[in-house]
Amino acid sequence: MNVPARTSGGRPSGRVTMATVGKLAGVSQVTVSRALSDPSKVSPATMQRIQQAIDITGFVPNAVAGALASRRSKLISALVPSLTNNVYASMMQSFSDLMRDNGYELLLSECGFLPEAEEKLIAAHLSRRPDAFYLTGIHHTARARQMLIGADIPVVEVWDLTDAPIDICVGFHHREVGWAMADFAKEAGYSHAGTVSAGDERALRRRDSFVDRFSARGGTCVGNVSFSYSASVANGRLGLTRLIDEHGFSSGLIACSSDLMAQGVLIEAQKRNLAVPDQIAVLGFGDQDFAAFLEPALSTVRVDRRALGTSAAQAVLKRLQHASPESARVDIGFEIIRRASS
Repeated sequence: MNVPARTSGGRPSGRVTMATVGKLAGVSQVTVSRALSDPSKVSPATMQRIQQAIDITGFVPNAVAGALASRRSKLISALVPSLTNNVYASMMQSFSDLMRDNGYELLLSECGFLPEAEEKLIAAHLSRRPDAFYLTGIHHTARARQMLIGADIPVVEVWDLTDAPIDICVGFHHREVGWAMADFAKEAGYSHAGTVSAGDERALRRRDSFVDRFSARGGTCVGNVSFSYSASVANGRLGLTRLIDEHGFSSGLIACSSDLMAQGVLIEAQKRNLAVPDQIAVLGFGDQDFAAFLEPALSTVRVDRRALGTSAAQAVLKRLQHASPESARVDIGFEIIRRASS
């Protein structure tokens, strides 16, 4: 087998193409293409020579070109607000596991919480011709919706519900979470409350429904602190500081938009020697892995994130198999877990 000239690093000089592989294996480019698309169309001996040539050259087949011919890229595009947030990561893991089991790979990007940033990434991903799209949330720009509808591929919107999904939505009602948190606070005997929230649309929707329901049930909402940026332990600490210094909060329940915020509230309460839950109670959202191991253990809202990711993958796979899922709206639901912090 004649080997092409190599660079000082040991790799063949010049770009390795299918024609290069064919020359090395002693077959035509057409034969190489046929072998890569369907090995059964060539003899085992020919396939062995082609594979040896690929191993020597490090040739990687052009998946995009193959997708143009087969109309399938075997790629699933996925956009999540944060790659470091375990809430999104655990959903993505179960979604990815099932898609990979069925021969698909993920093209994953972090989009933040701004719809305009999401729109740009949707355009970039669609240029790669994905077979389906995974989106976090249901609020997108008009242009983003137009592009996704025009792409005519399965689209699953995860972590929220709407009566008018682009294609399929799998999630729960954030407004109902806020109502349930308020009911929990009242039924646990708290007459005063405050909120500490991140600034994304879903967090604010939960906060507003909590405030409305708590007030409607006769409770007093002392103050609301929100941040324009993402949830963090630091913002939780600052949130409690601002509730006390700016709103005069002295006792009651603090409803947080995430467990990270709630952890910060607990740390700040400990620093100020505020008894939890006797003086202040804390309620988080997300039931992250650390929530049960804080001191005191954190009461929170649990959403089965792995089930959510799996349900999203199952719905997409049905679409890809030209079948319809049982429903275009899958409600995963949620539950409040009461622990020592309340």
